[in-house]
Amino acid sequence: MSDIFESCTIGIEFGTTRVKAVLVDENAEVKASGTASWENHLIGGIWTYSMGEVKETLQSCYLDLKKSCVRQYGEVPKKVASIGVSALMHGFLPLGEDREPLVPFRTWRNTMTAEAAAVLSEAFGYNIPQRWGIAHLYQAILNDEPEVKDLKTLSCLSVYVTEKLTGQVSVGLGEASGLFPISYETLDYDERMIGIFEDLIRDRAYPWNIRDVLPKAKKAGETAGHLTAQGALYIDPEGDLEPGIAVAAPEGDAETGMVATNTIRPGTASVSAGTSAFTLMVMDHLPNPHPEIAVLSTPDGFPAANVHGSNCTSDLNAWVSLFSEVVNLTGHPADREELFTKLFEHSKEADPDAGGLLSYNYYAGEAVTHINEGRPVFARMENAEFSLANFMRLQVFSAFATMTLGLDILEKEENVRASAVTAHGGLFKTPGVADRILSAALRAPVKTMKTASEGGPFGMALLAAYSVRKKEGETLPDFLGRFAFRNTDYTEVMATEEEIEGYRVFLERYRKAFPLEIDATRFL
Repeated sequence: MSDIFESCTIGIEFGTTRVKAVLVDENAEVKASGTASWENHLIGGIWTYSMGEVKETLQSCYLDLKKSCVRQYGEVPKKVASIGVSALMHGFLPLGEDREPLVPFRTWRNTMTAEAAAVLSEAFGYNIPQRWGIAHLYQAILNDEPEVKDLKTLSCLSVYVTEKLTGQVSVGLGEASGLFPISYETLDYDERMIGIFEDLIRDRAYPWNIRDVLPKAKKAGETAGHLTAQGALYIDPEGDLEPGIAVAAPEGDAETGMVATNTIRPGTASVSAGTSAFTLMVMDHLPNPHPEIAVLSTPDGFPAANVHGSNCTSDLNAWVSLFSEVVNLTGHPADREELFTKLFEHSKEADPDAGGLLSYNYYAGEAVTHINEGRPVFARMENAEFSLANFMRLQVFSAFATMTLGLDILEKEENVRASAVTAHGGLFKTPGVADRILSAALRAPVKTMKTASEGGPFGMALLAAYSVRKKEGETLPDFLGRFAFRNTDYTEVMATEEEIEGYRVFLERYRKAFPLEIDATRFL
């Protein structure tokens, strides 16, 4: 058997609209990739995916990766060095005795835990966002949901899939920090807060305690076990993938983004832009509690201030789909990727402030602005410069707006502002558009790497590599510097003063007109 893939690692990430796998070689180069599309469903007011979809989409994604390998190298992977799984973070995926969900998966996109998040934040003295696992669990308790008594594991998507592969329940530190707060001294769940939570639910007399139902938290470099025979078939039902492969501790998409952009040392910052837009500023201390700012862990245990905008590209994608219909009506249909590129390039001709146009891209609620339901809104004054270029620039403005509002709080109240940012995600695929607008929004240089569009799956593949390739005592940042980022290929842009002022004007308009969005949730 050829050993062409034996030194490679595979990173798999479940995003909100696609699942992607990348195969990375011993030089940290992406040798092959595979993708499969899926979409969350709003069922009974809850954003969800079925576990059947999880399995089917994973298998479609991996089959696509195999086909890519056959096209390029004439064979499929049978044995690799390690595999890692990451996924959209947090949400509510409570597992019962049979290791299956007690209720349909509630994704991070649901803003239905305001009461629980407020109670826990006050009790802990620590901000608990609505999307975190513990907020969902406590809300279910407050709602007297009957399934809670049968809880065996407070899981999340990356943990669920990794358990299917290994038969073991564990979680990386970053994803763990979105299930329940961790202590940055012990690098485990915070014992003080565990005690507080147990006191809050003591009168319920559940047959479990919170410590026992939380997955075991593991630091970067630790494995979650090895691929079982059943796990190999769960990924690859054709039976080519062999069991026994090391599986890295599962992580969230925020952490894989930090790894993919090499922004895990204190003082570094990253921005991810996909279905959601969020920034992570790695710090050497905990910031003060703010309801708009969460604290997540890096995979190796440093706090990272997280400002999360739940909405980023969904509304933009919807508008491009509409434009695609228009183009198709002319009898000259365009490839969707080509249309995206042309529209983004055309946005460079826009006015710096997008011509006075206004958009709230809220497909779902936003905790930062205290909106609990999605209502996309587009508005303009009668004398606004309503051009296609301005409209496209507006869509990118809107994609970053909520995140920017949260970062303003971090700057004004914590005196923390990024001096430079590394960005990743599909929104940055067209150079000189989203990266320049982000630079204008943050008033800072923005770097994008050549792997920017690979994003989280690449980061997970690097974490998988760290779990089997690290030297004795080698830290994750040092490993990444040695293994993946020795000769980093990136571009850096800095917005002009005119661009910075244009974004400031837009954001002021966005703030002032926000009652439009509030009224949309009340009357539509």
